Amino acid sequence: MEKVPMTQAGFVALGEELKKRQSEDRPRIIEHIAEARSHGDLSENAEYHAAKEEQSHNEGRIAELEDKLARADIIDISKLSGDTIKFGATVTLVDEDTEKKTVWQIVGEVEADAKKGRISITSPLARALIGKKKGASVEVNTPGGAKAYEITKVEWR
Repeated sequence: MEKVPMTQAGFVALGEELKKRQSEDRPRIIEHIAEARSHGDLSENAEYHAAKEEQSHNEGRIAELEDKLARADIIDISKLSGDTIKFGATVTLVDEDTEKKTVWQIVGEVEADAKKGRISITSPLARALIGKKKGASVEVNTPGGAKAYEITKVEWR
């Protein structure tokens, strides 16, 4: 069974999503199915089919969350330190062309969210950063072409 690396915050967030899907979404969907079923002929009942589809999606996500939580390898970032980038590091980068500064935390695949500044350990940028130190330059192949960044800060938070 392959472990799924994640931060404590990622583990908690997945647990909360699982609890909500089991205790709130599941009963609500069952109610929708029962209500739609009461409308008669199921063969042409779009409301019934939509509710069944939602149930299938929800149950699939519940199974996925249970699996990921069971295989979680929680990495305590507060115990990490040093200036070498690894899982859990929060890294400040400056684009060498535009001077634009970005901050990314390297996390597990299940908790990656670019809008929240979290990138997956398996992403091209994270793979380029792993093992590097503050002051180093990295080049990353992006869909828009090669990008060069200078690492200006490595933090553990």
